[in-house]
Amino acid sequence: MISYKEYRVQNAPAAAYYIPNFITQEEEEYLMQQIYAAPKPKWKELAHRRLQNWGGLPHPKGMVAEPIPSWLQEQMEKITALRAFGDKTPNHVLVNEYLPGQGIMPHVDGPMFYPTISTINVGSHSVLDLYTPLPSNEGMEQSQSLSRRHIGSLLLEARSLLILQEDMYTHYLHGISQVTQDTLSQDMFNFEQCSSMLGDVLTRGKRISLTIRHVPKVLKAKLVFGRGR
Repeated sequence: MISYKEYRVQNAPAAAYYIPNFITQEEEEYLMQQIYAAPKPKWKELAHRRLQNWGGLPHPKGMVAEPIPSWLQEQMEKITALRAFGDKTPNHVLVNEYLPGQGIMPHVDGPMFYPTISTINVGSHSVLDLYTPLPSNEGMEQSQSLSRRHIGSLLLEARSLLILQEDMYTHYLHGISQVTQDTLSQDMFNFEQCSSMLGDVLTRGKRISLTIRHVPKVLKAKLVFGRGR
């Protein structure tokens, strides 16, 4: 088994790890089939994307665990084998669908999760932009400062795995710009690990991200069917 630490993105702050071709094309096609075979109520529609939660709904008071299908368990086991979560086992998967031109505002994942993000990219590429946090005396409404706080990006190619830990999890914000094309530049910390060349213009298609995490606080709920006694 490979060590994910061999794939450290050297130019990025601590710590980002990028593994190209983590899954095969056949695995990618299978995952897409299973995601779109999910019941319609499984999808949650948001303003700029839609998503599926598997394993339960994370909550500050605890997550009520739900079964995770085998097609996701296979990928979770592969990431567990990397020991990216230390002695913890992933127990939650967030599936996000992004159409061309869709994205997500800069954010941090926060304390509900073990401080590691692992994301498998399916379908199209995307670009993850990284930012320093706002000074405490500034309001989030001052979006004009966003470009000044941009420190660089990571190119996420189809079938790749990205792992974020340490300051990349707790300090820096990450987001996806609402654009339809990306130009590979030296601002992308991992360009040397990617198959594209500097200056290439990449057109986004439909992208699915599988964000696999560990939720430490899990509630044990007893389901009661019927009236009981």
